Amino acid sequence: MNSVRSAAITESMRCACCEDRADLAAGAAAPNPQCDALIRTILKDLWLQTDQLCSKRLKAALPIWLPYYERETGPLLPAVREKLLAISPATMDRLLRPARVQYRRHGLCGTKPGSLLKHQIPIRTDDDDVDQPGYLEADAVAHCGDSLAGDFIWSITLTDLFSQWTDNRATWNKGATDVLARVREIEAALPFAIRGFDVDNGAEFLNHHLWRDFMDRPEPVGFARSRPYHKDDQAHVEQRNWTPVRQLLGYQRLQNPRLVEPINALDREAWDPFHNFFCPSMKLQSKKRIRARLVKRHDRAQTPSERLLACPQVPEETKCEWRKRFAQLNPFVLKREIDRRLQAIFGQLG
Repeated sequence: MNSVRSAAITESMRCACCEDRADLAAGAAAPNPQCDALIRTILKDLWLQTDQLCSKRLKAALPIWLPYYERETGPLLPAVREKLLAISPATMDRLLRPARVQYRRHGLCGTKPGSLLKHQIPIRTDDDDVDQPGYLEADAVAHCGDSLAGDFIWSITLTDLFSQWTDNRATWNKGATDVLARVREIEAALPFAIRGFDVDNGAEFLNHHLWRDFMDRPEPVGFARSRPYHKDDQAHVEQRNWTPVRQLLGYQRLQNPRLVEPINALDREAWDPFHNFFCPSMKLQSKKRIRARLVKRHDRAQTPSERLLACPQVPEETKCEWRKRFAQLNPFVLKREIDRRLQAIFGQLG
């Protein structure tokens, strides 16, 4: 399904607006309806390629994505490029309204309370004091289909509170040893050291294996948990259950253990760099109730890598390595690689 959608999107990028682009490149001033049609087509292509970012995030993504888009489809006229970059999120919403499709299906919750270590691990609900990378929230998502019975694959997601950097790994079931191995694998790939680790009350994280691993280090990692039945305490990582997990792998049951390594390779080599280098996100800055209305203020949409590059606590040599890595990446190449690997993964489901 993902590969069919990708092929349709790629074909649309290459030929859907060729006639409009040729007419505009002829040198004559284009009529406004024709230009608007081209703007709408390009905007739709980019919206689909960015996995349907909201308009405020898409606005921040356009300057990053447009150079790669022009490599794929040919150069745009300066007037078209300027109009795309100047377009407002509200206008994006209007132009994309016919193309929007919303999926409201929800999966099952696989979190079971963990009674171990509850007295040793403190509750943390406030992250306003986080001003540097390394403080993570963790969550587990079940790929169980319509039943939690039996064995199946889980996704372990870690999100950095400061930068919104997110990494995923798959594990067979959610035993303490396997979850610890996936956390260590993600930690080895992170561009910063772990300073704090916040979890929900699931037994996959509240266990002695993970707790000892963090506590026995020369510099112990702060280990905290959320309040039971308060998902807002884990809001940063809970938001990632859709884009990096459900939007990627869907809601079907993944009960083949041989899929664990292909999914991890997909996350490690394609999805994580695609999400962290090319998909902007917004962070909630304040929330205030004015009479019956709740007013939320967010910061400017930025990619996780942009936030890390702007952080003074990150060493300059590390920033140089990220810039070199970023220069080697292309979001359209990563997107095609994601779809190719997904096709291979779903082909093994039978």
